[in-house]
Amino acid sequence: MAFQPIVDVNAEEVFAYEALVRGPEGQSAGSVLGQVTAENRYAFDQGCRVQAITLAAKLGLVDTGARLSINFMPGAVYSASACIQLTLKTARQVNFPAERLIFEFVESEEVVDPSHLLGIIEEYRRRGFLVALDDFGAGFSGLNLLADLPTDVIKLDMALTRNIARRPAAHAIVRSMVDLAKTLGSYLVAEGVETLEEYEALRDCGIHLMQGYLFAKPAFEALPEFTLPRVLKTETAYRIPSTPRELPGVLA
Repeated sequence: MAFQPIVDVNAEEVFAYEALVRGPEGQSAGSVLGQVTAENRYAFDQGCRVQAITLAAKLGLVDTGARLSINFMPGAVYSASACIQLTLKTARQVNFPAERLIFEFVESEEVVDPSHLLGIIEEYRRRGFLVALDDFGAGFSGLNLLADLPTDVIKLDMALTRNIARRPAAHAIVRSMVDLAKTLGSYLVAEGVETLEEYEALRDCGIHLMQGYLFAKPAFEALPEFTLPRVLKTETAYRIPSTPRELPGVLA
């Protein structure tokens, strides 16, 4: 596993560390996930949970006060109550508070059986876990999935955050997502933040939970330190068009 922080830039602390699967010598997630089949998917999903929790506890994540975010495959869960037992057992064995676990499901993976996924989410939330929708805006179902499946954390796909200060439509969408997340009572995380310009634009939108190389790269079998960027005050600021008839892309 590698770990990457999700930073609360207002509180200047780590909200959660996301556990990212790697090969035994640090090989990429893609090279590992490419070996997952229908036959070994359940064992792989269970093994990732155990490894993430065990390693996080060993690295002292509990002492940081942060949460641990683990990706899971809905298709690997045949029964939410049964498949969670090994996770709970592992957490007890290493003294990891189960209520500080977040489980992320990926929107880019097509949801074949929404009722099955809803059952998983309801069971996880009943046990005190947070549930996150990862890569929102890059998948199959979009707002329909968000409307039908209750989630505690919405993670905006990096395609929305990339160069957001120079993309009026993306800026407007993200700003509206901040209001929507507040209405839904969900945390909103911006993924893939890499530049100071993106950071400032996202803060201008009202986002305070961010993840990306600007703060820290994933660290193999380690909890990386994060760095907050030094904000540069500029005379120009992005401005949303005041009416639908105003031309977009205006700088004030």
